Amino acid sequence: MSKTSPVVDIAQLRGWIGREAIGVDIVSEDLVRKYHATFNFPGEPPKPGEAVPPLIHFCLAQPAVPTEQLGADGHLARGGFLPPVPLPRRMWAGGALAFHGDLKVNDAVKRFSRIEDVVLKEGRTGALCFVTARHRLEANGRLVLEERQDIVYRGLDAPARVTNVPQAEQGDHQRPMKVEPPLLFRYSALTFNSHRIHYDRRYATQVEGYPGLVVHAPMQAALLCNYATELRGAPPSRFIFRGLFPLFDDDGFALHATDQGDMLKLWTAKENGPACLAAEASWT
Repeated sequence: MSKTSPVVDIAQLRGWIGREAIGVDIVSEDLVRKYHATFNFPGEPPKPGEAVPPLIHFCLAQPAVPTEQLGADGHLARGGFLPPVPLPRRMWAGGALAFHGDLKVNDAVKRFSRIEDVVLKEGRTGALCFVTARHRLEANGRLVLEERQDIVYRGLDAPARVTNVPQAEQGDHQRPMKVEPPLLFRYSALTFNSHRIHYDRRYATQVEGYPGLVVHAPMQAALLCNYATELRGAPPSRFIFRGLFPLFDDDGFALHATDQGDMLKLWTAKENGPACLAAEASWT
């Protein structure tokens, strides 16, 4: 596995700023049923006309290109909507969501997407390229969601497992969790995400150098947002999240939450280890 960092032509990549895409989908009963089963929600799935869980939109209006057009990492070949960043490791770094209404079963959805920024930075272990996309989601013509999505690209020089980091604090509310390969596979299938780090252990460990399968950042965000909804009895109006350290399928971890007035501070954390994804949920 070569660890030679490729040259990043930031001027070329910034030419993607302003690029737009539109996707359409249906919040089908079948998708809702499978999403409900994947996350072990209690009771029956929502019925036609009823509200669905807040982050199910990650499953909607995803690009569907022929398999032969996928890159070596299983993602779409670079250079379409997203710029062709040559750094091999690609991760969802975080996001911010403002909810303006509920998505409901059988809603017709249209997603408007735009590349907002492309920035190159030099980290302690080499180049980091950040791509920011904005999404606007409409259901039957009404605005339901505005989202900022942050993606980070990095070279193979960066260590895949971080050591000697502070142990996470304990939340006022805690829920032990374990994520095993069947859950990762199901979530990848629901989101039509073929990134091999989430299901191909040989690729994840031998090519990208991770110690195991990588737990999706948006799935961790969904777990925390569902937990916030459960704790407060209603989905939040705003939700932001940021990846801190990678989480792997052999890691025991827990969901944590601490009350801060009208807001909940939330995070996932490994057992006796660091926080992996931090979030804030608010209802104002």
